[in-house]
Amino acid sequence: METHSSPRVISILPTAAILMVVGWAGLLAVITLTDPSGGTRWLLFFTSVLALTGTVLPLMAFLNRRFPSNPPPTQFVIVRQALWFGLYLPTLAWLQIGRVFTPALALLLAIGLIIIEWLLRLRERSQWKPDRKA
Repeated sequence: METHSSPRVISILPTAAILMVVGWAGLLAVITLTDPSGGTRWLLFFTSVLALTGTVLPLMAFLNRRFPSNPPPTQFVIVRQALWFGLYLPTLAWLQIGRVFTPALALLLAIGLIIIEWLLRLRERSQWKPDRKA
C-alpha cells in the first residue's frame, strides 16, 4: 500500500527563495528609487504580493506537512494557500489608501478567503480517483 503525504518543505524552498528575492528586492527598489504615482503604486502592490507569498510559502508547506489532510495537498495547493496570504495584506493596504479600511472589513475579507480555500479543498476531496492497482 502506497502512502501519500504533502510535499516536503525542502522541495518548496527554491520557489520560496526566488519569490522572496524578487519580491523584497523589487519592493526595496520601488520604495527607494521611484516617486509615488499610479504605475509605481501597482508595482508596489505586485512586488509586495511576491515578497509575502515567498515569505509565507515555507510556513504553509510546514503547516500542511504537520497537519495532514485527505487528499494530501500538492505543491500547487501549497503555493495557492501562500498566495492567498500574499494577496491579503496588499489588499488591506489598497483599502487603506482609499480610506475604507476597517477591522470588520479586514476580518470579513479574511473569512472570505478562508471559505474560498476551504471550498476548493472540499472540491478536491470530492473528486473520484479510482485506485490503480496493476
